[in-house]
Amino acid sequence: MDVPAGPSFLEYLARERPDLLPPSGGPRQAAAPDAAEPGQVRHATTIVALTYDGGAVMAADRRATIGNVIASRHMEKVLATDRYSVVGVAGSAGIALDIARLFQVELEHYEKIEGTLLSLDGKANRLAAMIRANLGMALQGMSVVPLFAGFDPRRGHGRIFSFDMTGGRFEELEHHSIGSGAVFARGALKKLWQPGMDRELAVRVAVEALYDAADDDSATGGPDLVRQLWPVVHTVGAEGAARAADDVLAEAAADIVRRRSIVGREA
Repeated sequence: MDVPAGPSFLEYLARERPDLLPPSGGPRQAAAPDAAEPGQVRHATTIVALTYDGGAVMAADRRATIGNVIASRHMEKVLATDRYSVVGVAGSAGIALDIARLFQVELEHYEKIEGTLLSLDGKANRLAAMIRANLGMALQGMSVVPLFAGFDPRRGHGRIFSFDMTGGRFEELEHHSIGSGAVFARGALKKLWQPGMDRELAVRVAVEALYDAADDDSATGGPDLVRQLWPVVHTVGAEGAARAADDVLAEAAADIVRRRSIVGREA
């Protein structure tokens, strides 16, 4: 097999093995009626991201749905893409995870070929191009919307990027949320986020924002105290990306439940 000419694994794969790429929604995919049926695919929600003093936090619930049915309680919607960035996916779960994992390989391949990390802006641009390539499927109801965050060594702080299904890239300040529970999570983030937060407080804020989303959005799963299932939470700072430990998340969830379990309060 020939050595790829450039640093983009995605371009190499498109040239050598296009059959391994996620479906783009071209004429062949459009001809298959079942491929566009939105009620037959798993959907992932909700993702939140916020900055703290020296980095960023991204968190997601674990629920995936098919229509009004809970399809999974164990879904991993946030992935570390390299040492200094993480991505969260909402939308059609299968395609979203394929794109997220392909993005991981794209960044690893670039680093091996070029001998250096791609800049955070460059990573966001690469992800935008991958989302744009999925536009055909998005128009058939199989949309993928990611949320991207990372630590920028050049600027010394965390940054957050959102996208639309056309590949539009937008940098968000302080915090952001996507998915069906985004409106409720964003309302919580507006009130809970504060400048200069440390990493531990930022993790707790992310968990509480997801709790608020799950409280009002049936597609978003809250912390499951019975099954001991907690949100997926990743932090990324100068020390690199790391996943929050389950005991930390369990303590945060228990604290939220304890504070809200007051007799006589319904809301």
